[in-house]
Amino acid sequence: MKRSIRDSAGDRLLLALFYALLAAAGIMVLLPLLYVLSASFSDPQAVIGNKVWLWPVQPTLRGYAAVFQNKKILTGFANSIFYMVVGTTVNIAMTVLCAYPLSRREFLQRNRISALCVFTMYFSGGLVPNYMLVNALGLIDTRWAIIIPSAMSTWNMIICRTYFTNTIPDELYEAGQIDGCTPFGFLLRIVLPLSKPILAVLILYYGVSRWNSYYDAMIYLNSPSLMPLQIVLRDILLLNQIDVTQMMDPEALASMRGLADLLKYSTIVVASLPVLCIYPFVQKYFVKGVMVGAVKG
Repeated sequence: MKRSIRDSAGDRLLLALFYALLAAAGIMVLLPLLYVLSASFSDPQAVIGNKVWLWPVQPTLRGYAAVFQNKKILTGFANSIFYMVVGTTVNIAMTVLCAYPLSRREFLQRNRISALCVFTMYFSGGLVPNYMLVNALGLIDTRWAIIIPSAMSTWNMIICRTYFTNTIPDELYEAGQIDGCTPFGFLLRIVLPLSKPILAVLILYYGVSRWNSYYDAMIYLNSPSLMPLQIVLRDILLLNQIDVTQMMDPEALASMRGLADLLKYSTIVVASLPVLCIYPFVQKYFVKGVMVGAVKG
């Protein structure tokens, strides 16, 4: 018969405390999300009257109809998809091409180059020199101004390099050399197929960062047709205020306020969908990737 070791009273108490803390943290995260989702499907007057809590009140799709009828939102959504897909592709390519040579022990200058990369994490030229550089390259008010200046994250490159160093054995590289595999062919045919966990994590990191980014667009872009969804959402949440002095009819004022609030919640839900759709596909690799370097030996 199998015998299991019983936990002591202190261990059970500590485990119960951890579960309670995790449950409290989960509730703190879920409640705002449920409120925004419920408010986006609720009647505008119910939202204004604070009648919405966890379930929609008088369900309606007026908010989503307004979202998909707004050309600025659709244009911003398409731009954000472009920046996320193209930008993440460039990020992954640049990160892998930088991390792989720095992971090879036969590359004698890898420590010096790694030190230079780490130096950029703590010291930079600042906003004005970056803007002058982007302007000198002729990238102002173009899509590439969002993609090229942030083509690689040093922190993500270090994570990727650590994964290559700890996971890809030197014997595998030597076997590839014996079979006539070039260094670039070894990277494409052997290293990348064995690095799916870290690539999935990097895609998630870069994709979420690209989707939520708005600061670069505020600095480098001028044309409304190039603005990402986050800028449009910012305008709706912060700049789309109702002038009460020009609205004499109380019913019309209440209706406008209700529609404005409903549009805000619906836009937040629509803006969150791509990230929520991507995460389930990379979740199984996420734990493997973030544990890189946690155990040695």
